[in-house]
Amino acid sequence: MGKTRGVTGATGGKGLIRSMSRRGSKSEKSPPAAQARITPGPTVCHMCGAVFSRKTWRKDRRVTPAFLDKATWRVCPACRQSRGNEGFGKVVLRGAYLWANEEAIRRRIENVSERASFTQPERRLASVGREGDTLEVLTTSQKLAHRIARELRKTFRGKTTYAWSDRDGALFATWEREDVPAPRAARRSR
Repeated sequence: MGKTRGVTGATGGKGLIRSMSRRGSKSEKSPPAAQARITPGPTVCHMCGAVFSRKTWRKDRRVTPAFLDKATWRVCPACRQSRGNEGFGKVVLRGAYLWANEEAIRRRIENVSERASFTQPERRLASVGREGDTLEVLTTSQKLAHRIARELRKTFRGKTTYAWSDRDGALFATWEREDVPAPRAARRSR
């Protein structure tokens, strides 16, 4: 007879324990907007217009006057985080390549953020700012920070590192590229 391995599923295991000990997760499965709602019906963020129904915030929901009449108006968690300049993800960009191509890199960060926030308004930029010789990007979700760092590596090459916090699940990512490409005219003359 062969050995049987212990299978951990919905009843427990390290993954479940770790996932529930992170910032932003609770033992209750419902998001805070679903738990706090007293009146039945959808919730609408009065800052960004995102709609909370069926346990998710979305911007692509169809809104009618009848829908708005029965809606509860609140501030969504992403707007609260953006206003407080706090987030679950941080990407630090470094290197000579960054400053030589800052406009294109900032444009790429904005495009990735807009694309993510269209379907998932919880994922958005909290701030983008220069801190000394680095550019720091703060996001409301670790998934968006991961996506930004990955897209920068795909588009502009360079080196990317990721570090997730065991305490609260936040992501700290870095992207760096030191070399500066030669101007196009110099590359053609070779």
